[in-house]
Amino acid sequence: MSVKAILQGQVWRNDSDGLNYLVTKVYSEVFTHWAVLRQATADAADADTVRVKIAKVGDTASLPGYTFTQESQDF
Repeated sequence: MSVKAILQGQVWRNDSDGLNYLVTKVYSEVFTHWAVLRQATADAADADTVRVKIAKVGDTASLPGYTFTQESQDF
């Protein structure tokens, strides 16, 4: 699922394991944009982070392998 922008605080569900991940950081390197995700659980402070390349198509962005979980898409 695509949104207008990937922002800190968004929650995305991993398509393979079904777990929710919180976007903790968004940054760019030369020609690529990245999102850093952390599992959205009570012990998230101890969880490892995952770096995912942001896929942009036209005016929308998505995280391959993840589904946006929040209802409002006005981000």
